[in-house]
Amino acid sequence: MGLGPEAQIICGSVHMTTQTLTRLSIFPLAGVLLFPRMHLPLHIFEPRYRALVSDALARDRMIAMIQPRGGGDTPPLYTMGCVGHVSQVEALDDGRYNIVLEGRSRFRMVRELDVKTPFRQIEAELVSDPENESLALAERAALEAESRRFAVAQGYAVDWESVSRLDDEALVNGIAQIAPFDPASKQALLEAETLSERAELIVQLLHFFGRHDGEDRVTLQ
Repeated sequence: MGLGPEAQIICGSVHMTTQTLTRLSIFPLAGVLLFPRMHLPLHIFEPRYRALVSDALARDRMIAMIQPRGGGDTPPLYTMGCVGHVSQVEALDDGRYNIVLEGRSRFRMVRELDVKTPFRQIEAELVSDPENESLALAERAALEAESRRFAVAQGYAVDWESVSRLDDEALVNGIAQIAPFDPASKQALLEAETLSERAELIVQLLHFFGRHDGEDRVTLQ
């Protein structure tokens, strides 16, 4: 009997690899990413996404953020996103919502589901990121220095004392989430495998953006 691609033969024995999939309701939004442990405020006004929030509040309060690849009503999607928990919600009289998502876990999309709901749903594999990742002292120093140069050049007012008290993960993911990069660049940050890789890419993008001051977009494409 032939074995499928998920079977591995090791030392004469057969080991079957299994993939635990999670069903997720998605909010595709270009240029808006959520990272683990970060908070993302959203104003929900489209009917299909109002239905998404209502459904999430009635179940597990989980909503998955993912970027579309292009335009249209049902554009193709990037394969990686981040699922968040609705930590705060304000229901407005006209049916709109103001919510805050708290990032829980990155995920890799396996397939999109054929559903009857007005919002899209997928099956995905949750990514187990290492806990308590940290940067080397030189990496932290380089990130803070480039961030300061960028903020000064752009005229941003930053409480650097508060920034210095952030742990490495909060600093790196916070910058990655709010930095004014184009969707492809932000997607690359989300897909970085380690905190160090993400920090290094942020430094490169901040430096590139600073050299192209006045242009609308920083892009990896």
